Amino acid sequence: MVIKTNYKFSLKKACLKNSSNFIKKDKLGQIKIQQMIFMILAVGFLFMLVGLIFLSMTLKDIKGSAAELSEKNSMLLVSKLSNSPEFSCGNAFSTSRSNCIDFDKLIVLRENIEKYSNFWGVAKIELRKIYPSSDVECQKGNYPECGIIHVLDKQVDILPYSSVFVSLCRKESNEYGIYDKCELARLMIASEDKK
Repeated sequence: MVIKTNYKFSLKKACLKNSSNFIKKDKLGQIKIQQMIFMILAVGFLFMLVGLIFLSMTLKDIKGSAAELSEKNSMLLVSKLSNSPEFSCGNAFSTSRSNCIDFDKLIVLRENIEKYSNFWGVAKIELRKIYPSSDVECQKGNYPECGIIHVLDKQVDILPYSSVFVSLCRKESNEYGIYDKCELARLMIASEDKK
């Protein structure tokens, strides 16, 4: 019987000793799992941070490219606009001319611009006489003794103007008959600043 008691006692002692080893191993395993989770989270946050920085730089470049593209489109449009049917002289002045704007058409177009406000995709269209110069804005009452025509003005922030020099022509009459009168002008277009 003594042997049995010793055996039970040594068995309990061995079980307690083994269970404390298991507890130590479990705690070490849990700590290693926690370390691994923290490392995975840290690496994940690092990749997210790098991704956000890359994304912000890319978006900044896209905004810059959009502004640049808008300016290029304005430059192309300003050269095409002077030859468009809504602006051009056509064959009204004996021969077909490039960069010739019919002053009469422009005044009528200005009065009906709401129909064309989104047609060209720009924010402002303005024409200024260079010679003879005048700072008077054109209305029906003071036509043709004026110098500035605001064809389209959407009242938004704009990019710098793109411009081209044009001939501003109209029909005039005197004691000898009807003749073509052309003056030097500058057609200016500005796109909306979408920043």
